[in-house]
Amino acid sequence: MAVGIFDSGLGGLTVLNAAQARLPELDFLYFADSAHAPYGVRDAEDIHQLTRKAVQSLWDSGCNLVILACNTASAAALRRMQEEGVPKGKRVLGVFVPLIEALTERQWGDNSPPREVEVKHVALFATPATVSSRAFQRELAFRAIGVDVEAQACGGVVDAIEDGDLILAEAMVRSHVDALKRKMPEPQAAILGCTHYPLMEEVFQAALGPEVKVYSQGDLVAASLADYLKRHPDMLGDDGCGGYLTTGDPSRVSDRATQFLRRQISFEAA
Repeated sequence: MAVGIFDSGLGGLTVLNAAQARLPELDFLYFADSAHAPYGVRDAEDIHQLTRKAVQSLWDSGCNLVILACNTASAAALRRMQEEGVPKGKRVLGVFVPLIEALTERQWGDNSPPREVEVKHVALFATPATVSSRAFQRELAFRAIGVDVEAQACGGVVDAIEDGDLILAEAMVRSHVDALKRKMPEPQAAILGCTHYPLMEEVFQAALGPEVKVYSQGDLVAASLADYLKRHPDMLGDDGCGGYLTTGDPSRVSDRATQFLRRQISFEAA
């Protein structure tokens, strides 16, 4: 019973970690397209083609359900993939839904008109590709009114994290928060719109201040996945095929993953 989790690199491990803690009885097959990371600086067509290829690999490995634990892929590729159609008995889901549900306090299937929500000023930190897609703002507008979203493209943060240079990543986070606060001095909430960013969550929180509620995706996505599988048990599949795959150098990616999660992670070549 395996669920596929895909990311352009190592950020999706934050989602995987939370999902494993929430659903320890399941096997997860993680696919990191490290050879082509980061996706956040690629154009939408390139992101779509790379995402489709990786998801197909997970489907071929027996994962009926694949989670795009990559905000850039969710923003630039998910809608198109769903519109083009997926194989019978297969599903691909993104990571925006749990964030939108948490922020608006309404279920995704609630199709009532947009309404006012408590949070009025939201800071969105994401990759350049996610910011340019405006996918988060579009989905939020379907469900909430009167919310001011200020987006900050955090160029370089993913590269620094993938390279294991956390000192540089921390400096970049502080710089991006400063840039955001020049545009929105008093955000009420902050969305970490990239699954790499929870690795820097404490830095984001410190730079933003304790009064800002920071929404990180790991636990939200894990809870949403648990609920989805409860409603769709047929998506679990028949045979477990857990593990870690990468299009990059398995040894290097394994070292980085072990460093981030502080437990031994061994990747194999995809």
